[in-house]
Amino acid sequence: MPDSPPAYDVAVSRLGTVPDDTPAAPLVRRPEVLERTRVALTEGPPLLLTDVDSTLIGDEVIELLAAHAGKEPEVRAVTEGAMRGELDFAQSLHARVAVLEGLPVTVVEAVRAAVRVTPGAQELVDAVTAAGGVVGVVSGGFVEVVGPLAETMRIHHAVANTLEVSDGRLTGRVTGEVVDRAVKARVLRELAERHGIPMERTIAVGDGANDLDMLEAAGLGVAFAAKPALADRADVCLPGPRLDDLVELLGLPRA
Repeated sequence: MPDSPPAYDVAVSRLGTVPDDTPAAPLVRRPEVLERTRVALTEGPPLLLTDVDSTLIGDEVIELLAAHAGKEPEVRAVTEGAMRGELDFAQSLHARVAVLEGLPVTVVEAVRAAVRVTPGAQELVDAVTAAGGVVGVVSGGFVEVVGPLAETMRIHHAVANTLEVSDGRLTGRVTGEVVDRAVKARVLRELAERHGIPMERTIAVGDGANDLDMLEAAGLGVAFAAKPALADRADVCLPGPRLDDLVELLGLPRA
């Protein structure tokens, strides 16, 4: 009789056959990659790098900001196109941020208070940290929201775009380099090198096309409640709603 498959292979066989009232199991597209990562994590701590909007949090910050300008539906349509990979991310970001021109900078604080952390996100961060690992976030959103969120969640690194402000109002522009898919992958490599963590112990989590390069560069690429442009190419797909489903898949103890 063959040996029983590991838990994550069982999860693959269950996907799509569970009752409607049972949460879908993770889909492990590349069991060999997951197993390699689990073995690597027995040899040293991991680096976890995750997207923010619709991954670490359940919102798209640009849409929350756009709601204050009465432009949420238009911005949402552009966001969805960009996350499906149909639009250039940098161009779409500039177009979406432009609608924010003239808003008082105080709306950023209101949006920061409104974001909803994804269930299980803090538990995942705590488990990686307890294992001696490093946690970072890299976002095509805005550091004005991402930075304080990372601090609250005890995340070590945060990289995101910066909104330009003049006379207490948003100008409708961002300053500096746009955090696109290439930048996200570069941040992953830079953090791994900075902390002396080999790439086989890196895990990247995201939901859209802008995360693709980062997931492909990581030792393990995880799609969370993702669009097909990303889910079809990830090593592991978590359907949600909880991010800490990843803890057991990685073989990490709960904090």
